[in-house]
Amino acid sequence: MFTAYSFDITDVVRDMNSVELHFQSAVLYAAQQSQAHTRYPVPPACPPPVQKGECHVNFIRKEQCSFSWDWGPSFPTQGIWKDVRIEAYNVCHLNYLTFSPLYDDTAQEWHLEIEAYFDVVSSKPVGGHVAITIPKLQTQQTQNIELQHGEIIIKLLVKISKVYFRTVELVEEPIKGSPGLSFYFKINGFPIFLKGSNWIPADSFQDKVTSDLLQVLLQSVVDANMNVLRVWGGGIYEQDEFYELCDELGIMVWQDFMFACALYPTEQGFLESVRAEVAYQIRRLKSHPSIIIWSGNNENEAALGTNWFHIHSRDLKIYTEDYVTLYVRNIREVVFSGDKSRPFITSSPTNGAETIAEDWISINPYSNNYGDVHFYDYLSDCWNWKIFPKARFVSEYGYQSWPSFSTLEKISSAEDWSYTSEFSLHRQHHENGNTEMLHQAKLHFTLPQSTGSLQAFKDTIYLTQVMQAQCVKTETEFYLRSRSEIKISSGEGHTMGALYWQLNDIWQAPSWASLEYGGKWKMLHYFARHFFAPLLPVGFEDKNVFYIYGVSDLHTDYNTTLTVRLHSWSSLKPLCSHVTAPVVIKAGKAATIYKEPVSKLLTRCGNCTRGKCVVSFQLSADRELSSPTNHHFLSSLNDAVGLVKAHITANISQQGDIFVFDLETSAVAPFVWLDVGSIPGRFSDNGFLMLEKTRSVLFYPWKPISKSELQQSYSVTSLTDIY
Repeated sequence: MFTAYSFDITDVVRDMNSVELHFQSAVLYAAQQSQAHTRYPVPPACPPPVQKGECHVNFIRKEQCSFSWDWGPSFPTQGIWKDVRIEAYNVCHLNYLTFSPLYDDTAQEWHLEIEAYFDVVSSKPVGGHVAITIPKLQTQQTQNIELQHGEIIIKLLVKISKVYFRTVELVEEPIKGSPGLSFYFKINGFPIFLKGSNWIPADSFQDKVTSDLLQVLLQSVVDANMNVLRVWGGGIYEQDEFYELCDELGIMVWQDFMFACALYPTEQGFLESVRAEVAYQIRRLKSHPSIIIWSGNNENEAALGTNWFHIHSRDLKIYTEDYVTLYVRNIREVVFSGDKSRPFITSSPTNGAETIAEDWISINPYSNNYGDVHFYDYLSDCWNWKIFPKARFVSEYGYQSWPSFSTLEKISSAEDWSYTSEFSLHRQHHENGNTEMLHQAKLHFTLPQSTGSLQAFKDTIYLTQVMQAQCVKTETEFYLRSRSEIKISSGEGHTMGALYWQLNDIWQAPSWASLEYGGKWKMLHYFARHFFAPLLPVGFEDKNVFYIYGVSDLHTDYNTTLTVRLHSWSSLKPLCSHVTAPVVIKAGKAATIYKEPVSKLLTRCGNCTRGKCVVSFQLSADRELSSPTNHHFLSSLNDAVGLVKAHITANISQQGDIFVFDLETSAVAPFVWLDVGSIPGRFSDNGFLMLEKTRSVLFYPWKPISKSELQQSYSVTSLTDIY
């Protein structure tokens, strides 16, 4: 699936021609390849039963998740999924060009390496003339070339003046006070905290992934203040337009190779296919500046290092050797022969340089002192930040939620609209997923009290999105504030990346995504717009002391002031407000800017209690720059005292292509959710804590709509509506 094929048809072409294609079942082929591998099994044989999938996907070079995954269906495709064409030439043919910027440290200047791949069919040498011109740089270079028979590569080097190129460096170096190594990216010489998410295929059938859909999904990445996407290794190498849009929008790409959660065969034919695949994809993709790293696989080092598949100790050497053969001696070798401009790691998670020192399989691939980690914990209380790893880089973490009713309604009927229906169980491909969501939700929220089946379903969907958003917010903010500190006892810290799982959906089902199938924003995505903001105050408690960190992704230091307010759940007016003295937040750093015992804060503000009050806080740098307003709950919401049902009204008006929702509430309203059903678009904010009587929210439609359409589709829900 991941390789281009070319066949010489010179000897078979006639005046009248037809092409006949014979397809074999991908499922049967995978099974046959597995059966033919008689020396030893290559696990896993089949996915867990809850995924309702097909077996032996590791024996076929197709989209691995097409045989099923814990967030997607089993729709194994077969056939030709890219363009088919006939090319005719009798001398030579330019197959493709690649461009790589190279920096000459000695001369301190840039060169552009151009590689031209030719197929020369002439039996005699072919003379040619190459002219390279870049008019805006007054660059002109000419060169005579001679092409010999066969497939050849011509390399040209062009000196570039006055223009700079994106550089990337993966920094793994000792950290003072820590036993491990750093793991962070320097982009153009500047350390960058990578904040973003993980990308999966946007549809099981790629012909449905249109330019418009890609634009919506990737613009949503930018609108949520993300700077990176990890193209996950169980899907596909994305289409050209995906990378072109990432280039244009400034989205960095962590690119996995397509191997995931499995061991793989290393028969000669399989390895030759993989080498061709990697070489082809490197040639196709390496000219995109958005791609900053290649990664060999998803979780396969961890699968071996922690023995997911219960392999007997006497047999581990065989599988370890296969792993090194595939990812080091083949994939890594092909990557470095085709592209030396980017770092390569063999797996994610990995311990990076430490993994290499341990002969490519770390004893503890999830070490917090090296490389990147993946972390999931659905049973511990996600409001307790102490459960999260203070790792160098967290490239996967997350919680599930259900997509909105308007998304589910399109593919279901009335008998399905219950949290315990056969439909709800069928669409859930993660073991105990529906139960885990309710378990996590009821730690801090009261479960829906409605008696009507449909309303109860809608309320439960809403609460799963509240839970997911709050959990991922708490976890992400922990990683963001851990960037500038080292834990003395363990040397953990200097976290420089947070990529939650996952950005998008492949179908309409419960998943870890923040964007629903088709692009509608879940509550989490609105939260991400806040917690990934370039300037952010992060609040948390430790031993009954309330702290606020200032977190900056800005490239210059800023003089800031912090405003802290204490609000009563029973009043729309703040109890008290405190503005701190100006404090400098350094570029790219996180630091404590506020510290006060909770008891003192409550006493100072009118003898409030944990159950009766909530804290809000905001950073201001100047008239042009301020942070989102953040908040900290002093108790679980099911223990909140003074919360009453809020009556929220909206007056909708139109300003050009944008609509304004002027909201008014009768009471403090947590997690206010504005919904316009299936009308495509997004709000400027949503899922917010409404602490003031009035608030204006904008709606940006993704296609032309009328005010009346919005009014007919609009609904509002806040937390007390579901009780």
